[in-house]
Amino acid sequence: MHVLDWAMVCAYFALMVVIGWWSHKRIHDVKDFFTAGGRMPWWLTGISHHMSGYSAVLFVAYAGVAYTSGITVYFWGMASIGIGVGIGSWLFAARWNRLRSKLGVASPLEYLARRFNVPTQQALAWSGSLLKIFDIAAKWFAIATILNVFAGVDYTWGIIITGSVTLVYCTVGGLWADALTDFGQFVIQAIAAIAMLWVVLGKLGGVSGLWTMWGDLPPSHLNPTTSKFTTVVLLVYVLVKTLEYNGGMWNLAQRYMAAPDTHAARRGARLSSILYLVWPLFMMFPMFAAPLLIPNIENPDNAYAIMTTTFLPPGLIGLVLAGIFSHTMAMVSSDANAISAVITRDMLPVLIKKTRRWTEAQGLLAARITTAIFIVLTMAVATQAPKLGGVLGIVVLWVAALMGPISVPLLLGMLPWFRRSGSRAALISWAGGLIAYAIAYYGFKATLAVTVSTPILVSLGLFIGLGYLMPERKASTDELIDTIDRDDDVLPRKSQDGTTVPA
Repeated sequence: MHVLDWAMVCAYFALMVVIGWWSHKRIHDVKDFFTAGGRMPWWLTGISHHMSGYSAVLFVAYAGVAYTSGITVYFWGMASIGIGVGIGSWLFAARWNRLRSKLGVASPLEYLARRFNVPTQQALAWSGSLLKIFDIAAKWFAIATILNVFAGVDYTWGIIITGSVTLVYCTVGGLWADALTDFGQFVIQAIAAIAMLWVVLGKLGGVSGLWTMWGDLPPSHLNPTTSKFTTVVLLVYVLVKTLEYNGGMWNLAQRYMAAPDTHAARRGARLSSILYLVWPLFMMFPMFAAPLLIPNIENPDNAYAIMTTTFLPPGLIGLVLAGIFSHTMAMVSSDANAISAVITRDMLPVLIKKTRRWTEAQGLLAARITTAIFIVLTMAVATQAPKLGGVLGIVVLWVAALMGPISVPLLLGMLPWFRRSGSRAALISWAGGLIAYAIAYYGFKATLAVTVSTPILVSLGLFIGLGYLMPERKASTDELIDTIDRDDDVLPRKSQDGTTVPA
């Protein structure tokens, strides 16, 4: 890369570190570190939720699918998330916020000990943390792939560079640093995406390329589904993403918790939903056009990086690279913060009793240490990503399939319709989903549709079915669900004569 490109990348890294140190001043205790003290405005909540939801996988694995199969990747990869988050703005956003404001919860899994029991909480915490290690490792490897294609940087060094910068700002500044860097990253990524789109449209003959291009692509590239990414996969993905992006992916629950009230949480979710439905189309259009501009490349996963280095001038290449960095670092830093919350608030107090007597200062130090350890561990695993199935293999076949059994008790446990499903249903549904995945993937070598759909459908069936067949309804469960179901902060309304009427 040109010296201007390196200057852009270095300036981006420096900006992220500066934001981290500035955010450090806003962190006074553990709740500030994990939930921003419930002071995050709705627009920042929405942008942070959106930016924390996808990474360089979009520009590597998803770009490869766009190159070979066309628009199907938008429907199951992005539109499914937009629909799921829209559903969550109605079902889950306000409930997560009330867990913090009414019950003082700072970790997404903290309420499970009361809703079910400690063994259920620990089973979900340990399995979810282990899954997240591999999920984030895939993100590190994806960004290392981009660095390798852009600048020939060795994969290991690419992982070390991006991981180290992320480690600094998210361990220092907590959720405030995550959210503020998310906003800065969103601006940088938007400029980079628009620049890339403008250059690609120029190669296609102007703005008319937006609609004329499709006639030059294979007809199959216009199909929302394919023989591999079927209608079943699309429908299951909507279900998986509804759970995953509304709390199953723990870091995104924190965005709802960090909002000042339920109204802000809902508005933030709706903003994120709209961004997922609209903004990826701008970013992915160059990916859809890639077969026309760089035909017959050996590795489709490198399509976006090849287009960037081939068509953009010095300076803009670095800007696009910084934009790609932004997604990975946004997701990983928020994931690390969520995992740290689960470890320090849910796991350590069970393993080591004296941690329950930690002062605020000791708890905050432990939060920062666990965040750092977690990031370093994911970096180490990232160096082995090719042996684990590659980026798409980890993200689709592991995370998408296994997130369901972990999410079902966590999310459905909040809803009043499932109050009869207790700890027995939660543990059996969790274990049943994991066993179903093992049988489908390793036993029968099932198709993608079966592998992704089986675990979550089995977990749903067991959790709901056992609740009706073997109910475990308790007064404490009813109290908790009623507390987070009741909206005590409804805004006052105006009467016909203009006077304010209490809610």
